[in-house]
Amino acid sequence: MSHEEFVEHWQHTHTPIAKDIEGVVRYQQVLPTEPEHAEFDGLAELYFETLDELHEALGSEGSRDYDPTKEIAAKARQDVDNFLDVARRPRLIGEERIVKDEVDGDTDGLYKHSAFLVRKEGMTHEEFLDHWQNTHTPIAKEIEGVVRYCQVVPTDPDNAEFDGIAELYFDDIEKLYDALGSEGSRDYEATGGKAAEAREDVDNFLAIEERPRFIGRERLVKNTLLKHDGY
Repeated sequence: MSHEEFVEHWQHTHTPIAKDIEGVVRYQQVLPTEPEHAEFDGLAELYFETLDELHEALGSEGSRDYDPTKEIAAKARQDVDNFLDVARRPRLIGEERIVKDEVDGDTDGLYKHSAFLVRKEGMTHEEFLDHWQNTHTPIAKEIEGVVRYCQVVPTDPDNAEFDGIAELYFDDIEKLYDALGSEGSRDYEATGGKAAEAREDVDNFLAIEERPRFIGRERLVKNTLLKHDGY
């Protein structure tokens, strides 16, 4: 399946089902800005108000597959096999923490750098969180061009594929590239300022060669909440 065929099925066949999965209060997609260089074909981000509702619809951590019990969730899972390789599809269940928001939650059309974080060897998850949130975050949220910064912390870190996700939003793709580099490499070389300071600190707590990242443009599909910190 080509990337274009994937996007066609995802947006026009799967999305009308997925957005109505039981318990979903917000659903957004991120499409790659450079599909030929991206690590993934896209990101699907589904929000729930409670962890129990999420688990009922999409399963728990520890497995890339799931067996939903609800009607629409089961229909969506059945369609997944028509366009996704589930065995190769990473996922993370976590709680969102909004660190900075200059757009009042309006992320539709913004460019986003999503970093799927893997802690440095020899560091515990708790040590990783302490450094990420208390040392790195005060730098990263001030990176030039960042208009919104969110973190996703796993609800079940012992079974999660990643230690967290860092989501940095920009209103201009060139500002994103200047700060964090472009697709095609897990590493990058910042040009200066807070971006360079953040890149220097990355080596203190991340295994950057094991850290997938994705640069794309967000598309808001459904939002029943004006502002929401959740799963």
